[in-house]
Amino acid sequence: MKNYLFTSESVTEGHPDKICDQISDAILDAYLKEDQKARVACETTITTGVIYIMGEISSKARIDIPQIARKVVNDIGFCDERFGFNANTCAVITSIDKQSEDIALGVNQSLEQKKGDQVKELETGAGDQGMMFGYACKETEQLMPLPIELAHKLCFQLTKVRKEGLLCYLGPDGKSQVTVEYKNGTPVHIHTVVVSSQHTDEISMDKLREDIVEYVIKPILPADLFNEETKILINPTGRFVKGGPHADSGLTGRKIIVDTYGGYAKHGGGAFSGKDPTKVDRSAAYAARWVAKNIVAAGLAQKCEIELAYAIGVAKPVSVLVETYGSSMIPEEVIVKAVEEVFDLCPSTIIEQFDLRRPIYQKTAAYGHFGRCDVSLPWERTDQVEKLKKAAKHIMENQ
Repeated sequence: MKNYLFTSESVTEGHPDKICDQISDAILDAYLKEDQKARVACETTITTGVIYIMGEISSKARIDIPQIARKVVNDIGFCDERFGFNANTCAVITSIDKQSEDIALGVNQSLEQKKGDQVKELETGAGDQGMMFGYACKETEQLMPLPIELAHKLCFQLTKVRKEGLLCYLGPDGKSQVTVEYKNGTPVHIHTVVVSSQHTDEISMDKLREDIVEYVIKPILPADLFNEETKILINPTGRFVKGGPHADSGLTGRKIIVDTYGGYAKHGGGAFSGKDPTKVDRSAAYAARWVAKNIVAAGLAQKCEIELAYAIGVAKPVSVLVETYGSSMIPEEVIVKAVEEVFDLCPSTIIEQFDLRRPIYQKTAAYGHFGRCDVSLPWERTDQVEKLKKAAKHIMENQ
């Protein structure tokens, strides 16, 4: 379709599922700070008065997991009884085992190395099978789809005005949703904006709605796409006092579309948070975004989706697919060959290229893993543009 509406959502750091993502990634960061080779697969669930942390962790580090969990929830803003959950008085239960020896066999040494193939010394195998997708397009400066970028910015702003005390009656839990109108495949108008925020009981709905329009929506939405025809819905149920874990249980890995491209591109199904970089669910999804972004930045296509597929214990991807949706400047098969020439997508190389064995993950666990302006992420670099252009040109000349 050339003309359509597309909608994406985001959630604030106080959303129950996002609390769990942040706890899991804070635990991962703590282990990597003490032990760069830690193997971590950590999941969190949360409900009224209880945080439950489970998973498989193999590490020489000794980490105070309950203390980390409490600090994360305190920093988010659930630190007293006003909003139904108190990080200082809740129960924290842990159930942690070590990584399965059977999985470790494939990760420690790749199948290629066992067979004597020509691979790097100590090349690790993928930590699981699966497909990972990366995407980039020309819609925004960060080469992200416009609906998800705006939804994230609204949630970030909602949290900012709360934490800075500008709208001190807001609670930590909140959501946004942005619907964009496209004509001929280009965004031309913001059709609908939805913002829902937890709040204290005494604030009137009229005041809350007025303030959110003034201090959250207007500073974020681009004036050339946002006008009096844009539909604005703020706390459409009329009341959002009970929120966070007191209103709804949360679980790590349940906001995978919020974490990626807002539904604009495909998703392989694997979550990111709580997983160390040997898990290709995370590291290969980052690499796929890097590849797609460099292709678009190089001008080889207006939009690009990359699919990578891996087998557990095998280093090299079993397949690489490039989809440009008819926007490529050169044949897609040439782009595939250029990608294979320029990018080494084995897990060990991805980890080394991005320096992934360091504590960088908690910041990614809210407001998206891609297209961020507030934090420097290595997979957002466009450092392979010239190599891609040169490789593509050479392939075209020798066809």
